[in-house]
Amino acid sequence: MRDLTADTMGTLEARGLLIGHNGSTLLDVPRLLLDGPGPTLILGPNGAGKSLLLRCLHGLIVPEAGRVLQDGHNLGPIQKARQAMVFQRPVLLRRTVTANLDFVLRRRRLNRPARRVRIEELLHEGGLAAKARQSARSLSGGEAQRLAILRALATEPEVLFLDEPTSALDPAATQAIEKMILRASSRGVRIVMVTHDIGQARRLAADVVMMQGGHVVEHGPADEVLQNPRSEAARRYLAGGLLI
Repeated sequence: MRDLTADTMGTLEARGLLIGHNGSTLLDVPRLLLDGPGPTLILGPNGAGKSLLLRCLHGLIVPEAGRVLQDGHNLGPIQKARQAMVFQRPVLLRRTVTANLDFVLRRRRLNRPARRVRIEELLHEGGLAAKARQSARSLSGGEAQRLAILRALATEPEVLFLDEPTSALDPAATQAIEKMILRASSRGVRIVMVTHDIGQARRLAADVVMMQGGHVVEHGPADEVLQNPRSEAARRYLAGGLLI
């Protein structure tokens, strides 16, 4: 496992991203630079473009215009290989918990002894050691999401994208995943995460991106954005108001 610190995090930048559909603008981001330490959390109402932005940053969606840069380089195969993404509803292999992790590590061409050691580390990291031989498809929702995050971390990504990983989970499961996220961030993994949970943003975020109508309406340190937002859209959203 890489032993990184937050100071080693690279940069992620969007320039001139534009996506439209039937005459409507779905995403319009002139510039967004993520270069500070700690997790970035993306907030905003449904349809704000949060998940769309996440998929563009990961290269899953190619915008009509604009580009994404990682460490100053256009997002290409080399950069994508240094990223990972976990979706709201994880898709697990019809295998045991251990075999799900082993599948990823085999693709990294680790030999069997090295894979065994790494799997033990990952299972301990996610609190799933007791579930090692259990079918992954029989895990609870929180356990399945932890396994999905462990699989992503097994690739040793420099950037980890998370799309509402705790949206349907109870407080205990949410807390377990938040601890995993903070540990990964402390090791130097850049976390970019979508959430609707303002409390979660307060617990996790180093910086916050606020979105509305496909636009970034505010971006800055979490304390500043969450406690003293500058934009009217952010103030209304954080106060529980409706954004149309």
